Amino acid sequence: MPITKSAKKALRQSRKKAQRNKIIKAEIKTLIKKSRKEIEKGKENAKEKVKTTIKKIDKAVQKGILKKNTGARKKSRLMKRFNNIVKKEK
Repeated sequence: MPITKSAKKALRQSRKKAQRNKIIKAEIKTLIKKSRKEIEKGKENAKEKVKTTIKKIDKAVQKGILKKNTGARKKSRLMKRFNNIVKKEK
């Protein structure tokens, strides 16, 4: 346990940030799962779902919640699935 006042404050801050980051990461995971389901079903709103997911991933990278390459990988895999389904429909 921290002893100094500043260490106690740093601990409080890091716990608060960790909790916020955890919520956002969980939201991104949920969005990715929902996007994949929409893509597999081949629904029209899959494009919008993917778009919102990518926007959320970009925001998380910008805020430092996800690393740059992790965000890029997640976006790439999602778009790869989306583009494969779009090609099959044509």
